Amino acid sequence: MTQTPVQPGIMDIALYVSGESTLAGRDDVLKLSSNENPLGPSPAAQEAFRRAAGDLHRYPATDHAGLRAAIGQVHGLDPDRIICGVGSDEVLQFVVQAFAGPGDEVITTEHGFSMYPILARMVGAIPVTVPEDTRRVDVDAILAAVTERTRVVFIANPANPTGTMLGADELQRLVDGLPPQVLFVHDGAYTEFADGFDGGASLVDRHPNVIMTRTFSKAYGLGGLRIGWGYAARAVIDVLNRIRQPFNLSNAQMEAARAAVLDRDFTDRCIALNARMRDRMRQSLIQMGIGCDESFANFVLARFDSPQTAAAADAALRAEGILVRRVGGYGLPDALRITVGDEAAVTRVLDCLGNFMQGRAQ
Repeated sequence: MTQTPVQPGIMDIALYVSGESTLAGRDDVLKLSSNENPLGPSPAAQEAFRRAAGDLHRYPATDHAGLRAAIGQVHGLDPDRIICGVGSDEVLQFVVQAFAGPGDEVITTEHGFSMYPILARMVGAIPVTVPEDTRRVDVDAILAAVTERTRVVFIANPANPTGTMLGADELQRLVDGLPPQVLFVHDGAYTEFADGFDGGASLVDRHPNVIMTRTFSKAYGLGGLRIGWGYAARAVIDVLNRIRQPFNLSNAQMEAARAAVLDRDFTDRCIALNARMRDRMRQSLIQMGIGCDESFANFVLARFDSPQTAAAADAALRAEGILVRRVGGYGLPDALRITVGDEAAVTRVLDCLGNFMQGRAQ
């Protein structure tokens, strides 16, 4: 332990654990533990990244103007109300740094993204975890947990790791029930996979205490570059920009992201593939007797009859070189989160789980 005093909350942080990517002794590993795009990044994004290599000696633009303009063009948003970060995680960090502190409360949900309590503790705030209703965010539970010390409410929608989602009416009811001084953060990392959903943009336009965040890591296949963004009222964005480091994104990041968001044909192809394979995987799991809620993301949550069965299923998958995500740390010890891959990947997973369930029935 360092002799220099550590800020409150930091030593209470349990470090984030990412999905595994390797298995000893295997070179045919199918990684379905991190919700990555099976088609990878857009060819246009790859070419933009290669072109940017010639400018590695140049400092990047501090205002992200070109990327913000492209995001605004594609999503019909005001670029002046967009902030870009090193993944959407950095934008979420800006929020707690700017609007929460020691003794304040930050509301998260039972199976919510594990970074939310980490971010709260980072600034000395108290994470308040509320129960969900059958793996769905419970609006009433959130509203009941709000106190005079509440500063921020986080939800992921579609949710990670459950894949479930709140509709427009429930989101509106949640925002309407929050005091105006509480900032509602709508984390829309999986928005592209929820057909017809605007990611919370309409909520932002109606309410000055709402911020939506998005990422290039999922549908756009740029997880390795770490690029995200947020959209909120100008007053909120002005505050966040004051704590954003001026050179937080490189030219290569911005150019690749700009090309990716403008390549609508490639993104649409990725979304369509995910929808087909997600439906196939869910229906097949249900037919095997494995519980699986409707997912609005690029993964499914496979629920078994016990934590022991989930562990055995995970072991069977690993024996075949398939890595999925155990989610006991999210309060779901009887479940596995499985990224939706391409057709070959889905077939490989279903064959393995089919044999596993058949063996248990004998």
